[in-house]
Amino acid sequence: MLTHTKAIVLSALKYGDTSLIVKAYTQTDGLKAYLLKGVLASKKGKLKAALFQPLTQLELVANHKNKGTLESIREAKVYFPYKTIHAEILKNSLVLFLAELLTNVLQESDADSGLFKYLEQSLQLLDKTDKLGHYHLLFMLQLSKYLGFYPEDTEEALDYFDLLEGQFIASPSLNPLIEKPIIYDFKRLLGINFDALPQITITKTNRQELLKKLLLYYELHVHGFRQPKSLAVLNAVFN
Repeated sequence: MLTHTKAIVLSALKYGDTSLIVKAYTQTDGLKAYLLKGVLASKKGKLKAALFQPLTQLELVANHKNKGTLESIREAKVYFPYKTIHAEILKNSLVLFLAELLTNVLQESDADSGLFKYLEQSLQLLDKTDKLGHYHLLFMLQLSKYLGFYPEDTEEALDYFDLLEGQFIASPSLNPLIEKPIIYDFKRLLGINFDALPQITITKTNRQELLKKLLLYYELHVHGFRQPKSLAVLNAVFN
């Protein structure tokens, strides 16, 4: 079935000498994998390998058979050209981390218009902003809403956050916890949007520790979740 859809590229892996397998989250059909035959060898074809950089926002004309096999793309064009994301080393390392995270958590995803809109808008905002410090922390927290495990924040005054139960508690449990001193930073990120990020300061040490806790949170709530390999690069660049 010929489908016109927006899509956000998650990964592009070389297949053979001349082809790519591209994973993308589409607006109409959720996660899709495409085989782009000969795209690395063709100089005259409509499809160029450069279109499929991580988190690029594309408009596709694609054949979706929806049978669990690799699909094909007839046409692709960028509908939101990034100005900074792939050009600045800090943002590029962030993009590699987020793309790997999304590839990890969207493995079986169907279409979700709210999730697609969130990814689209938050990535466009990343391209425009120069306040990067805690972007990835808030991105992960906001993403957890669409994955079904956003922190229960009705008891936010309590001193511990139980990562397994996803809620605040009054005294330590045997489960992994967020506790002092980073519990304060965690609380400040709850319920805010990206516009509020520049007003929040978190020390480098606390930011790294909070990122570890959020990755553990994902590990506890997403089946088969793996720590992104790009984490080491992200930490090196941010330091």
